[in-house]
Amino acid sequence: MSDRVNVGVIGAGRIGRLHAHQLTYRIPEADVLAVSDIVVEAAQECATECGIPVAIQDHRRIMENPDIDAVVICSSTDTHAQMIEEAAAAGKHIFCEKPIALDLARIDQALAAAAATGVILQVGFNRRFDANYSRVRQAVERGEIGQPHLLHIISRDPAPPPIEYIKVSGGIFHDMTIHDFDMARFLIGSEVEEVYVAGGVMVDPAIGEAGDIDTALIVLRFENGVIGTIDNSRRAVYGYDQRVEVFGSLGSITSGNDYPNTATIRGPESIHRDLPLNFFMDRYVESYIAEKQAFVLSIQNGHEPPVTGRDGRIPVIMGYAARRSYEENRPIRLSEIATI
Repeated sequence: MSDRVNVGVIGAGRIGRLHAHQLTYRIPEADVLAVSDIVVEAAQECATECGIPVAIQDHRRIMENPDIDAVVICSSTDTHAQMIEEAAAAGKHIFCEKPIALDLARIDQALAAAAATGVILQVGFNRRFDANYSRVRQAVERGEIGQPHLLHIISRDPAPPPIEYIKVSGGIFHDMTIHDFDMARFLIGSEVEEVYVAGGVMVDPAIGEAGDIDTALIVLRFENGVIGTIDNSRRAVYGYDQRVEVFGSLGSITSGNDYPNTATIRGPESIHRDLPLNFFMDRYVESYIAEKQAFVLSIQNGHEPPVTGRDGRIPVIMGYAARRSYEENRPIRLSEIATI
């Protein structure tokens, strides 16, 4: 097992900076040797913040550097598949933010390229590494609640993203619900067969004008018989709402929101506390660290990562099934979209 893993970070936007910072300061087994961004000033700022020796505009210099073992791809979604192929050809292990692509054929090409060279490819579904969700999965695996019957995921953002982002993101099912689709598969440990969606525009008419919806209730039917629901909204005025329940034959397990503190104020008219954490980068800090630790460990030990390319592909299929269900007002089997 190698002692350290040398990494190059591609993309120095919000998520790229987070990964670069955590790899530098929270993961001692990793060394970040270079960061790139098409806006070179962003790469330079990130390098200064994290003490990274090289900041460049052209990501290909990272691919060409023989000292770099792995790349962390945090660039725009439309570049992910291409960069996976480039990294695979260069023999670099790959951590790629989701989604790999919005086109299934393009995803398949990228996965084939990684498989052909034998590099490790991990997709960035960080919520699997959250301590709350991990405990729910553990309870299901161990049979602590008996046979699972029902899954309920509540996932509501504090505010919608900019309209310009919505126009290019692939829509709510591919930029937001995609995390919940992955979480549903992870928590229940079974594949989804069928998706049914009821949705609408209840937050901002401009979202509807952009061709998307902002509120959805999604029903999932799993291969093992479990029925799941996902409850999405682009705006929860009280903060980032992230809860889950699995109900089974012997009981249930629930996971609530995370808060900035545990203080409770008690007065003559009410008992209350501060609002939950208001942003995903606050709520999921530790899970982002844990997913990269798992990636580095997979490289060191030469074993399959905990979130594979296939895990990155299936939620995209689910997203297309959800969109078709909303448009056609009927349940959609995933087999109508693609083979999983």
